[in-house]
Amino acid sequence: MSRFLVISAVFTFYVTVSLVKAQRGDLPVNQACLGCLCEAISGCDLNKKCSGDVCGPFQMTWPYWADGGKPTINKESPDSPTAYANCANDPYCAALAVQGYMSKYQQDCNGDGKIDCDDFAAIHKIGGYGCRGVVLPDPYNSRYQQCKKIVGGATQG
Repeated sequence: MSRFLVISAVFTFYVTVSLVKAQRGDLPVNQACLGCLCEAISGCDLNKKCSGDVCGPFQMTWPYWADGGKPTINKESPDSPTAYANCANDPYCAALAVQGYMSKYQQDCNGDGKIDCDDFAAIHKIGGYGCRGVVLPDPYNSRYQQCKKIVGGATQG
């Protein structure tokens, strides 16, 4: 059952990211990786809303969204008081923010000589600064590793 849920969540993000790529060109995080980031951080709960200072299926903070380029939905002004929550709670817009954040902070966190999904997973959880040499905490790491095994393509960027 959990395999089905992971595969369903990742498929949903394949569709979302395909739409994003069609509009924004080539982006750093591939579809499988984006799905695994979502799965690791929230179980890819597309119904997850704001709780405390994090919102949406990617559990995004306001600074993360801002660093990701402040994308919005329905042409809402990024300066609107609801812009962050509306975007973070929308899988399509949140995926754009993650892509923007990774474009800004992409780096080889684990020192293996390449920038791939393992690095993006560290950046997403730890942040754009300080991801080098850090062991990802559980349950985030175990969910990420399980998703990566199931999906396979998450090993790429």
